[in-house]
Amino acid sequence: MSPYDPSAFPPFAVTVDLVVLTVRRHALCALVVRRGEQPFQGRWALPGGFVRGDEDLAGAAARELAEETGLCAHDPAAPGVDNGAHLEQLATYGDPKRDPRMRVVSVAHLVLAPDLPAPRAGGDANSARWAPVGELLDGPDQASAGLAFDHATILADGVERARSKIEYSSLATAFCPPEFTVGELRRVYEAVWGVALDPRNFHRKVTGTPGFLVPAGGTTTRQGGRPAQLFRAGGATLLNPPMLRPEV
Repeated sequence: MSPYDPSAFPPFAVTVDLVVLTVRRHALCALVVRRGEQPFQGRWALPGGFVRGDEDLAGAAARELAEETGLCAHDPAAPGVDNGAHLEQLATYGDPKRDPRMRVVSVAHLVLAPDLPAPRAGGDANSARWAPVGELLDGPDQASAGLAFDHATILADGVERARSKIEYSSLATAFCPPEFTVGELRRVYEAVWGVALDPRNFHRKVTGTPGFLVPAGGTTTRQGGRPAQLFRAGGATLLNPPMLRPEV
């Protein structure tokens, strides 16, 4: 048997790409960075990069997010010093022609967090910005066509994952601060789904779903008007009954 010769095999790499979603000004927004290097230099892309030999996929995803944007994400299985951001694997993309440099397989991750600050560029990213998902995927200027690699497809998959998961899980609370009102949670659903919801019906559903919300013991007037009761995310991970997405 011949000894193993790595040079006999074609170059192959694994990357992580991040679909980072937040709600800003009542709109679902995604983080995009302008590439500072080839390929696709100058084009907008999802943050991400190559997985190093000494790290796992979740570690690579967290490192790339911090390096390229200055933002931090924490896996819910390993609580950080603050609430952090929800991080989960989304899907794997392996079209042989997706990267002109070599054969590259990307493991995309979905990151969700409350209204995040303006990102700062770093790593090989010249600039970074939050862009409304509607602008990137459905805008009249077809901005999604300008995304590097296959990132328009990855972004669309990440948005659909978020839209579907908040139907049957408590994931919508990942877009909220530690204590929030029912109205603030409703605006998350409206931003992610892109629909208007009846306030009274929504309030009845979320407060009547076991384990979804628990009273935080206070009120706030940050929305204006009368004081509104504050809640925290309950212990439920699955919602029964689910919050079904309205048909548009």
